[in-house]
Amino acid sequence: MICVVVNNPKDWFFHSPHIYVVSARDYLTKDEYIQNRNIKVFNLCRSYRYQSIGYYVSLLAAARQHRVMPTVATIQEMKTQSVVKVLTEDLSRLIESSIDRHPPDEVQETRTGGKVTYSFSIRIYFGRTVRKEYEKLGQAIFAIFQAPMIRAQFTKSNGHWEVQSIVPISANEVPDQEKMWVVEFADMYFESKNFYHKRKQSAPYDMAVLINPDEGSDAPSNQKALQKFEKAAEESGFNVEFITRDDYSKIAEFDALFIRETTRVNHHTFRFAQRAEAEGLVVIDDPLSIIRCGNKVYLAELMKRAKIPTPRTWILHEDNEKHLMKEIFYPCVMKQPDSSFSKGVVKVADEEEFAREAKRLLDISDLIVVQEFLQTSFDWRVGILNGEALYVCKYYMARKHWQIVDYSKEGQDKYGRFETLPVELAPRKLITMALKAARLVGKGLYGLDIKQVGDQFYLIEINDNPNIDAGIEDKVLRDRLYKRIMQHFALEVSKRKNLLSS
Repeated sequence: MICVVVNNPKDWFFHSPHIYVVSARDYLTKDEYIQNRNIKVFNLCRSYRYQSIGYYVSLLAAARQHRVMPTVATIQEMKTQSVVKVLTEDLSRLIESSIDRHPPDEVQETRTGGKVTYSFSIRIYFGRTVRKEYEKLGQAIFAIFQAPMIRAQFTKSNGHWEVQSIVPISANEVPDQEKMWVVEFADMYFESKNFYHKRKQSAPYDMAVLINPDEGSDAPSNQKALQKFEKAAEESGFNVEFITRDDYSKIAEFDALFIRETTRVNHHTFRFAQRAEAEGLVVIDDPLSIIRCGNKVYLAELMKRAKIPTPRTWILHEDNEKHLMKEIFYPCVMKQPDSSFSKGVVKVADEEEFAREAKRLLDISDLIVVQEFLQTSFDWRVGILNGEALYVCKYYMARKHWQIVDYSKEGQDKYGRFETLPVELAPRKLITMALKAARLVGKGLYGLDIKQVGDQFYLIEINDNPNIDAGIEDKVLRDRLYKRIMQHFALEVSKRKNLLSS
């Protein structure tokens, strides 16, 4: 059942066999909309301001487990200019190319203290635009801000066009000359095969697995592992769909999001995690874990306060560079705070190398982690989910290299060998340290890298997006590893569903 909800049905200027036009008050109060869970809601109320009737339509639709557009999360995102700019920064090239190739007809010019600002706007109806040359841009914005009708405002003040604001449009705000287009675009949207396509209904829950096919061997899970995750998820009660960065608009359709793409804070993976959490999905990796694990400066401070042993660590900034050059021990390791998978990490042998790398890295980040170099033949990796150790691996250093991955080589030659062993056979001290450190970060899925020197263990880092590859991390548990992770998802989704229905 498809419902277009408006303040007054008279505001909706056409009728379609595909939809029911419902007043907001009827939707909020009548049993036929309260009890029926199989409803898609398109909220076209005049206002979405906090605690307005339009706000409550989207809020209660979520509580009734209806598919709603826009969601409360989208409404909140559109309200904050800084959030709008962050969410649309990946569109900068598309914005520039679209506007430069097809200059807008109506551009407003504003002068303030000698500074000139240009602005114009486009209206986007169900992902389509009246001017066909802006349709690709409109679809890209609609994919991020899923609202039936929106206006995107663009400004140019420093030589580059950027999104200034995204605001929803109500039915009575549509210009008369564009109403015929809205009718056509809405019909096309509701009639589209993609809109009516339903996943197989063999399972009670839906899971999205975010991947990046272009990551290749650097992806956190290889193809065979992804297939095993899919099978385990289906056995645990999920319909599974693999999605990419282009599927941001689909997030609200799922109950769980499993990110199997390398995560970063200033990255679409983080925005996917944020949106999923806001929509009430069970998420791994959750946004807070990405923030905490994604910055080595934070982890260094956290471990120091918790008195968890680490290699001797210093925080480099432009004011203490000369002092640290004399204080640290060589060789040492310098780390870009958001480095991952051995990238952004360099070993320096002397003051000359230190000065050169410090200059390069401080151009990227205001703070740099410097650590004592501990020479070992392997790193321990302990995989932990929700406070429980799942697997233990030894990752040996790549041949003739000081890291487990040598990015100067290609193919399998760039990796060191590995050894996987049962958790119960790993050193007790290792597991105890890993569990204590993971608890400081959260209850998600983590991979803890730990070095052993004699009988002493030193935490190197905590990864929120640990490698789980078929043939390596699953060497001991085999298919049970994937099943345990997916059963955790199923349990958490079930808890949330029961909480909503109670």
